[in-house]
Amino acid sequence: MKRRLFLFAAALPLILATAAQAQQITRGPYLQQGTAHRMIVRWRTDIPTDSRVDYGLSAGDLSEREMVGTPTTEHEIVLSGLTPETRYYYAVGTGEAILAGGPDFSFVTAPLPGTPRPIRIWAIGDAGTANDNQRAVRDAYVAFTGQRHTDLWLMLGDNAYDDGTDAQYQAAVFEIYPALLRTSAVWPTFGNHDSHASSALAQRGPYFEIFTLPTRGEAGGVASGTEAYYAFDYANVHFVCLDSSETAYVPGANTTMLEWLTEDLRATDQRWIIAFWHHPPYSKGSHDSDLDPTLAQIRHSFLPILEDAGVDLVLSGHSHSYERSFLLDGHYGNSETLDASMILDAGNGRPEEEGSYKKPTDGIAPHEGAVYVVAGSSGKTSDGKFDHEAMYVSLEELGSLVIDVAGSVLTATFLDDHGDIRDTFTIEKGTERLTAPEGLSATFTGEAVELTWQDRSSNETFFKIERSRDDNRWGVIALADADATHFVDSAVETGETYFYRIRAGSDTGNSPYSGIVTVETGRGSPCGFVSDPRVGGSALLLALALLLLLATALRRRLLLP
Repeated sequence: MKRRLFLFAAALPLILATAAQAQQITRGPYLQQGTAHRMIVRWRTDIPTDSRVDYGLSAGDLSEREMVGTPTTEHEIVLSGLTPETRYYYAVGTGEAILAGGPDFSFVTAPLPGTPRPIRIWAIGDAGTANDNQRAVRDAYVAFTGQRHTDLWLMLGDNAYDDGTDAQYQAAVFEIYPALLRTSAVWPTFGNHDSHASSALAQRGPYFEIFTLPTRGEAGGVASGTEAYYAFDYANVHFVCLDSSETAYVPGANTTMLEWLTEDLRATDQRWIIAFWHHPPYSKGSHDSDLDPTLAQIRHSFLPILEDAGVDLVLSGHSHSYERSFLLDGHYGNSETLDASMILDAGNGRPEEEGSYKKPTDGIAPHEGAVYVVAGSSGKTSDGKFDHEAMYVSLEELGSLVIDVAGSVLTATFLDDHGDIRDTFTIEKGTERLTAPEGLSATFTGEAVELTWQDRSSNETFFKIERSRDDNRWGVIALADADATHFVDSAVETGETYFYRIRAGSDTGNSPYSGIVTVETGRGSPCGFVSDPRVGGSALLLALALLLLLATALRRRLLLP
């Protein structure tokens, strides 16, 4: 008996050391549901233990503690009663020992909803390749943002290829983004590859086990009752996440989601609305929104509700490319149904070039336009036509989207995997509404097209002149000076038909568009004044010609004996 006790005592340090070594973190920690007053901290251990988070206002003074005594390998602790806009440091472990912590383990609580504090958002789509492509996109963003804190980040679906299994999430998310996961809360959406191993309707599978998403409106917005779609507020932005991979196509469930979406958007009074889901409403990348019925259904069902509510920015992935639209409203059909009335601004949205996209209301208002972005190239790229008429730019390039919101200004930047800025645009709210120019006329002189108009605004700083070959895809060709009433377009070809429209603009706002005029570069006759933007000048010319023929025939008849 004494010999057994002696052997046990001799082995006890080894047993304790082995037990301590077994208590290792194998995932995380990572942050969920970051709000002004709460944060959820999650992590995984290799063996079941109790759960503990120590936290405080400095890395050396973690004076607060939250514990859960039930042993588990999937640890989740809610920190509540936090102070808004405050950096907290934390460490995680068991009742016996700290397993992870230090000066790099911290987070910043959100501002109170409605607060116009500048925030930075990082959005990645179809990132989950767990390869050098994904790491290059990550490293480019880390270098770009530098010391600036990432307030939150969005995953736009297909977060872990090929099937969204737990092991694939480990490789494509937790082993790729450990530093960001422990300092900024991530908000994901459900992609079609994620649905291979998970079910949105059943709320089961790795996606729903890994993420803790709001179901009761605890992060802002109306309770959805499901983690498949949800809403949250951050500063002066209202975010809406929808499920385009499963719920959207199941009768009954899709109606419930759309009814929730309508109710949630009616309830928000935030200045900005950003919506995100996986399948894009417009794309000519690796998926064609004219041919794919899934994308068409999203366009028909989601967009009217969102635009009625005043959505500003819509993000998606699925196509492995970067595609970014003009400022759009009311385009719910295939690409051939796009017309000039649906493109509220055909410029590039860059303040230093063709001007930012300007929305008159300083808040949310219906049908003032939204920008649609496909950001599905954070892990791979794929071929496509890249010729959707609604898109200002389409790129088959690896990258991610950086979104900065400051008060009434939103700026988005597409950053490629080398750290180069490949696209940027700005939306401004609360801008001045100028008076539209009138009486636009176009004449072909034999070498150029001369435009004339009447200036009806007293405070513009430029006129934005736009041209199209098909009354569909428009582009800015020049900025004329303030008070101008004349412009010569010499960059035309003979034997072609051109459409023109103009608007007054300034640093603080835009006017509505003028009427559209049409000119054929083979004639020297004026194309007339068109007040209806859907009536082309060529139609007016045809009507005039018919009247002339009728008058000639009548005159000849009267002269007959």
